[in-house]
Amino acid sequence: MKVMGMMSGTSHDGIDVAVVDFTPHGDRLHGRLVHTDCTPYPQELRERLAAALPPAELPFAEMCALDTGIGQAFADAAASAVARAGQVDLVCSHGQTVYHWVDGGRVLGTLQLGQPAWIAERLGTPVVADLRIRDVTAGGQGAPLVSLMDTLLLADLPGRPAALNLGGIANLTVLRPPGGTGPLAFDTGPANALIDAAALRVTGGRLAYDADGLLAAAGTVHPGLLDLLCAEPYYALPAPKTTGKELFHAAYLERVLAACPGVADADVMATVTALTAVTVADQVRGHGVDTLVASGGGCANPTLTAMLADRLPGVRITSSDAYGAPSGAKEAIAFALLGWYTMHGLPGTVPSATGAAAGRVLGAIVPGRGPLRLPDPLPAAPTVLRLS
Repeated sequence: MKVMGMMSGTSHDGIDVAVVDFTPHGDRLHGRLVHTDCTPYPQELRERLAAALPPAELPFAEMCALDTGIGQAFADAAASAVARAGQVDLVCSHGQTVYHWVDGGRVLGTLQLGQPAWIAERLGTPVVADLRIRDVTAGGQGAPLVSLMDTLLLADLPGRPAALNLGGIANLTVLRPPGGTGPLAFDTGPANALIDAAALRVTGGRLAYDADGLLAAAGTVHPGLLDLLCAEPYYALPAPKTTGKELFHAAYLERVLAACPGVADADVMATVTALTAVTVADQVRGHGVDTLVASGGGCANPTLTAMLADRLPGVRITSSDAYGAPSGAKEAIAFALLGWYTMHGLPGTVPSATGAAAGRVLGAIVPGRGPLRLPDPLPAAPTVLRLS
């Protein structure tokens, strides 16, 4: 089955697309990566989206307009991918998270915009969408959903491997945590979310992110500011746990900086970058990880990756590219996998990873132009994923 996965993460800069042709072989699933791409959001749409995110309040009219605009942007990106990679059997669209409702460590709801019917109408292909909420209703965090792919892709690695994604938020999947309770996955805290906010601040809006980590590299970590940032109560919560830009946004950074005035701009950049390295490294060490497989936009920031490596002596750090998943496309591949799971009647979550009572088949299916035909359910889920 040829599946297109589509994803826009907490950096909300564009739409990642991956087309994967999946073929099961016994307990192994082979995925041939056919096509990957990233389509930036149209500038006006990105500006409207950024203005609507927390802590802003979103009127229903603007929510409807964004749901339509994001859905149409996803449909455009999907059509472009089909023009390059050929027709697909299924699309799985994550859409754009605009709010993840967390109260006291428990997720009460989650909202993704990007009406999937626009994709179904444009391509004539069934679309799986709205995947997170089913895990939430079962008591889970609704994230990180990439943990299913992590556990399959790294299943044959010995020792205690973990997968790290450095997006707007950093998340970690530990395959064999101490205690033997099954894979554990959680958000460690901000990755690019505060780095991007700081870049906008120190450049007066000229730069939306720290290209090549040059802004941070020009500064020195400020111990007092780092201590204030690390005092955030989220870091002390037990896993599984999730967070987002509902907590880590520009106004959050301004409040912390107000409590530590006079820090030079370059030192602000170095310190928020160090925050990501410190909070990730603390969790990697705390769970006894010996191999760390990294992905996400933060991997393109050499200042961040160097800070992380400095704090993890003895831990082998490599890229998801080594396992067939290009770093920038890994989450889109993960959603292609989740779509394949849903269509085959298989639970798309690892309960120990998200905290759900049990695994659940994820998402809602929007039919294409013709009758909706599902493949026969599989008797058992694959235990290993191989990408080529």
